[in-house]
Parts: sequence; structure tokens; C-alpha cells
Amino acid sequence: MGMRKTELHTGWTVRATGGPVPPEIAERTVPATVPGTVHTDLLDAGLIPDPYLGENEGALAWFHRTSWRYDTVLRAEPAAPGERLDLVFDGLDTVATIELDGVEIGRTANMHRGYRFDVSALVTGEDQTLTVRFASALEYAERLQDEIGERPRPYPHPFNAVRKMACSFGWDWGPDLQTAGIWKAVRLERWQTARITAVRPLATRDHLTVVVDVERAAGVNLVAEIYVGEHGRRRLPLPAAAGSGTVEIDVEDAPLWWPIGYGDQTLVPITVKLLYQGDILDRFDSRVGFRDVRLDETPDEHGSAFTLVVNDQPIFVRGLNWIPDDHLLTRITCTTLERAVNRAALANANLLRVWGGGIWESDDFYDVCDEQGILVWQDFPLACAAYAEEEPIRSEILAEARENVTRLVPHPSLILWNGGNENIWGHEDWGWKEALGDLTWGARYYYEDFPALLAALDPTRPYHPGSPSSPLSSQAHPNDDRYGTRHEWEAWNREDYTFHDQFVPRFCSEFGWQAPPAWATLESSLDAADLRKDSAAFLLHQKAEGGNAKLDAGITRHMRLPDDFGDWHWAAQLNQARATRHAVLHLRSHAPRTMGSILWQLNDCWPVTSWAVVDGAGRLKPAWYALRAAYEPRALGFVVRDGGPVLAAVNDSDARWESRAQIRLIGFDGKVVEERWADLEVPARGVSLIPVGEPLPVGDPARTVLVADAGSLRATHLFAEDYDLAFDPSPVEVSVRAVDTGYEVTVSASAYTRDLALLVDRLAPDAVVDEMLVDLLPGESRTFSVTTTATLDPAAFAAPEVLRSANSLTG
Repeated sequence: MGMRKTELHTGWTVRATGGPVPPEIAERTVPATVPGTVHTDLLDAGLIPDPYLGENEGALAWFHRTSWRYDTVLRAEPAAPGERLDLVFDGLDTVATIELDGVEIGRTANMHRGYRFDVSALVTGEDQTLTVRFASALEYAERLQDEIGERPRPYPHPFNAVRKMACSFGWDWGPDLQTAGIWKAVRLERWQTARITAVRPLATRDHLTVVVDVERAAGVNLVAEIYVGEHGRRRLPLPAAAGSGTVEIDVEDAPLWWPIGYGDQTLVPITVKLLYQGDILDRFDSRVGFRDVRLDETPDEHGSAFTLVVNDQPIFVRGLNWIPDDHLLTRITCTTLERAVNRAALANANLLRVWGGGIWESDDFYDVCDEQGILVWQDFPLACAAYAEEEPIRSEILAEARENVTRLVPHPSLILWNGGNENIWGHEDWGWKEALGDLTWGARYYYEDFPALLAALDPTRPYHPGSPSSPLSSQAHPNDDRYGTRHEWEAWNREDYTFHDQFVPRFCSEFGWQAPPAWATLESSLDAADLRKDSAAFLLHQKAEGGNAKLDAGITRHMRLPDDFGDWHWAAQLNQARATRHAVLHLRSHAPRTMGSILWQLNDCWPVTSWAVVDGAGRLKPAWYALRAAYEPRALGFVVRDGGPVLAAVNDSDARWESRAQIRLIGFDGKVVEERWADLEVPARGVSLIPVGEPLPVGDPARTVLVADAGSLRATHLFAEDYDLAFDPSPVEVSVRAVDTGYEVTVSASAYTRDLALLVDRLAPDAVVDEMLVDLLPGESRTFSVTTTATLDPAAFAAPEVLRSANSLTG
């Protein structure tokens, strides 16, 4: 009599039923993969080109206004007396009508939630046709916008009028593909008497509250048994009239769950069994981690703090923003998620922010973060737009929020709920007030609905109204650097990465710099003739307004703008890496006044020029290596104070850092102009700033570098921009040795070499180098480990397009 679940993932077909469909597709019925989308089905059938390649995205715009029909044959036993038979969809993308043998069962208009339909009276035991029809989400949004009033947004399509992943409609880094399909699991569930509708295990450091919600088909007394790892069993009576029950469990000896770098990530299994007269009706299995989390917003002389605190330990957030890892969401697997999150961990990050223009992330994503100790900041999926507070949008937003908050609460990595992305800021600064008039824009969600919902469903985690935002009590601008969270986009849009030096935010939750993807990624997505920055295909893969012009402006502030596309590609990637390093070290050097750095962004969802440090093919850009170094628990770097360089020693570890720093002024030819030593005495989880001496006898600023070494760490500072520096354009020699995993490449310098890199993906698409952006002094060598399965010509590692540095851009 227990719950029986049958997946309905086989035998599906899909065909177009309306819209501007090409003739060769209009008459075709093709096999459909469920979970999946129409795009992936037509790709598998060879009926459309890959939308990620060349100019294909634009050629597939007809998808936007096309409707689709999915069909399969359902053959299931009819419901027995007293039995309930539910058809369950975990996710439908997006505007759908569900039918069984032509009888409409229900309609949906929200990809962010699941749906359940009672089909007990409809299932016959014979072959029946189960149909899901998808209408154009764009046309639905346009109609709804006409009814409830148009609200401001940054892009042409009214993504804010339908509960679909906002970036489905294109973004300044993403394609405009507008998927449709059965994107999550679908199944039949048979049950009698009662079933579990939800379990919310709310864990703190030494306590577990378990809330069990049930749906009943009969008014009988039930019992829920709760098992918490090795910490025993509890029984929770659920009397006949009760729809839910709560049990409080003290777990005084619970092993603590810690973020990466602070301790172990101990996960404790939890099982809930729903019983009637000793028989198991349903069960729930999950894991929890015991930890406390709070947000410290204490007022101080600078404004007010914004510090995440776990188990009473303040955490400096070394974070990255996270977007969906593939625009075609159903291609994301547990394996790809694990690899992506691992790239963040290897870059010394301790937090991923799930950005509000994407999705409520999957349990697979959260499982990986739980296991690796990567904290997660989850936005409510509302981004860069005004959102109506009227029906039907309001009910959908609140329903998806209730469902997903309930789903995600077991995960200890989830550390913060955030009301949305840039919506409060947009209302204040982007001309929305005049455009809106009397129309609602979302304030009720951020300041009333979401806090109330979380108070009821998840009082164990802090909530922040929006990124960026400031406390209402401060009456400050939402992007005020003295309060709350700040997004720093003036640097990229209008200034330079050195603009970061003008602000000391309490917590910077977005900032970044663009660069093209790796060369191998470009070659795999563009034709050879399109490998130039003005080609139509390259520009289709540059979604930021004026993006290339901003890249050029950023390059020319620091170095010569190359004419050759290969040189330009390297210069743009190098400038992104420097911008990343500069901003992160600036923020970290101001701890504890600043307690968070979340770089925009870790990943891409397709091959594109963007702010990501890992491109759409999973290849590491030079900026990833720069970030890894800047996010090292112990980092060394020159930062600006009072217009001059200061050596910052950052120690984000539990042990005091004591060392000696050698500080030298060195000519590019290796001659030491001046040398001094400084004691590094940096407290645990602390920062020390070491003056380098005034005035600095720089000699010839075009030929002199300031170098600080402490153990294996090195920091350098130059006294002029690259275009004024007298670099030796060919300062290195190379020797290569084949090893089991690939090659060891030793580079020896005869003159100062800045930002040395091996762009090994130019030699083999699978090649990866262990280090990048190394500064070498005359007489120094560095051996790089290159991992690849390819057999390569050793001489190729010295090719000018592979062996790169700032010196190679001289001329």
C-alpha cells in the first residue's frame, strides 16, 4: 500500500503545431527525450544546426513564436478503490496544456515549479495518449504585458511577464533561444491513505527541527518516524485532522559542517517514514549539516557591516557569480556540475552566488556544494526588471518560492536568500519611476512577501532584499558602498579597473571584466574566416552593448592596442586577468571593513565573449589563474593607498602568518637598485599593510620593477603602463620534456618577463597548463606542467602564439 512511482520518460515524440516553422520541420514528428527540450530533440534529429556555432542563433529565431506538441502512450492500471493516481511534472518549460486522450487536465505557465494532477478517474488501463502542448512563452508574455501593463526591463522581450528563466530571452552574455519542453522528470504516483508532500529539516549547530507535511486520502491517525544518522529515532504522531507536524530534536554531539577552508563538511543522513498501522506509506531521504549562520549588519563608523557568520566565525567571502551552466538546461548533468563547482574550489573560492536571472538551482548542484564546502547564495529568480505584484504573476512567484525554499532547506551549503538581482537599484536609478507611474514593481516581494515566507519556512538563514541593496533603516542609496551589498560596474562600463580604488564597499557582490573565450573554443565555434573581432559571427557571440569598444578602451589604458587578431585576443584576456587580480586584492586588503568579493562570473552557458573566467567549453581563461592567486588563503599583492603602492599580506587561515618579505627595486636587466626586508606578522583571518618606503628611488620608471617575495609568493608593481615600458620583446628560452601526463616546459628569462603564459589550447584542445601569469626576473626559470593526450612537437611550445607575456605585445 506504499507509494509507487513510475517514470514516464520513454516513447515521447514532438512536432510543431504552429508558428513560422521551416517547411522541412513543419511536417516532421521526431523522437523526444524527456527530460529535454525541443532544441535538443531537433538537434538530435539533425533538423537544425547547433545554435552555439557561427551565426546559427539568429537563424533559429523562428522558435520564439512556435508552438509544440509532445505525445506518448500511457498504459497504466486504473486506480483501485481507495487509491489515488497522480500525474506529476517536476518542471514544464513553460506555457503548457496537459491532456489525456484529448481531455484537458491542466494548464501551466511557470517553469520554476512542479505540478500534480489527480488522474484517478481518467486512467483506463488501455493505451491512452498523454499530450503536452507548449505555446510560445514570448507571445504569452506579450499578451499578459498588454493586460497588466508594461514594466521596465533592459532587453526587448518582456521576460518579466512570464515565469521562465529570464536569460532564456537573451542576456548580455547569453543567446536568445527561448526553449520549450518537458525539462524535468514526469511520473505517475500511486498512493493510498496519505503521502508526504514536504519535509523541512531545519538544522542549526546542535538542533534539528523537522516539519512534515502530508496530504490525506483518509482521515486516519498516522505516525512519522524520523531517523537522524546515528543520533536515534523520533516518532511524530499525526492525528487524523493534522496536515502537518513538527518534531524538535536536540543533537548535542552533532558533528559541525563548515565551509571549505574552515573545517570538515560532515553530512548526516535523515530519513522520514510515514506510517499507518505499521505499514510504510511514503518516505523522504536527504542529508543535513549542523551549523549556525547569521548575517552581521552591525552599525559602525563606516556605515554598517555586511558579514556572513558561520558557527560564530566571520567569513570573508571569496566568491563567484554562477549562471546556468548550459543555456540548454537539460544537457547539464551531475558530472558537469561537479566539474564546474570544482573549478570554483580550485580557484580558492568559498561561495557561489546563484544569480537571479537563471533558475532555482538543482539538488544536484547543491549536493556538490554541500560535499565540497562551497557556500551558496541563492537569489529569488527576479532580475534587472520591474515585476508586477498583481495576478497572475504574484501567485506564481509565491508558489514557486514556497516550493523551492522547501526543497532547498536541507542543504547546509545554502547560506543566504537574496530577494533578486538589481531590481531595487534599477527602480532607484534606471528611470523606472517615470516609466512605471502607478504600476507596481516588486517592492512588496522584497520587503514583505519573501521575508514573511522565509520566517514561516526557513527561519534558520538570513535574508537580503536584493543585490545590491542597503538597509531600509539607513535610508541610503541601494548601491551605497557604506552599507549592504554593492555592484561595481562603472569600472567596466565607463572607467577602468583601477576605478575600484575609489570605493571601499562593505561587500561587493558583482564586479568583473570581459575577455574572449579560449582560442580552441573560438576555433570550435567560429569558421576560420570569422576569427576577427569585426566579423558578424564574432559579434553575435559578443552580447554586451559596445562590448568590443569597451575591451579596446580597457586595453589602450594600459598597453598598445594590437592590430593582429591573435595579439588582440591575448591582450584582452591579459587585461581581464589584471582587472580581476587588481579588484580582488583591493577588496581583500580592506578586510574586515570589506567582507565579501563575488566576481562576475565563474562560468558561461555557451561560447561567448564575457566576464566569465571559465569559458563555455569549460576551458580556463588566464583570468581564472589570476583569480586563483588573488583568492589564495595567503595572498601577497601591491595595493594602492594614498596614491602609492603598499604591500598587502592577506591571511585567510586559522594560523598566524609569520614570514620575512624581501622587497627589491630591480631593473629589467636584473640589476638591484635597492633592497630591504620587512617582517610579515599577519594574524589569523587578518590583513597587514606594509609600507614600501617613501620616496621610492625608481630610477628609470620604464625599466624598473618593484618586487616583493615571501616564501613562494611574489608581488610586483610597475611605475608606468605597458606602452611606456622598455620590455625586451624576446626575453625567454624554452626547453621541453615529455612526461606520462603530457609535457614539462621550462622557461628561462634573460630579462624581466611580465605575465608569462602558455596558451596550450592552441596546440591541442584538451591541453591544460598548471600555472599562468608568472613574473620572472633575469636568471630565473619556471617549469610548467602541461596535461594533454596529444602528441606535440616540442618546438611548438615556443611559438609566438603559444608562449605569451606582456613583453610579447611590445611594438
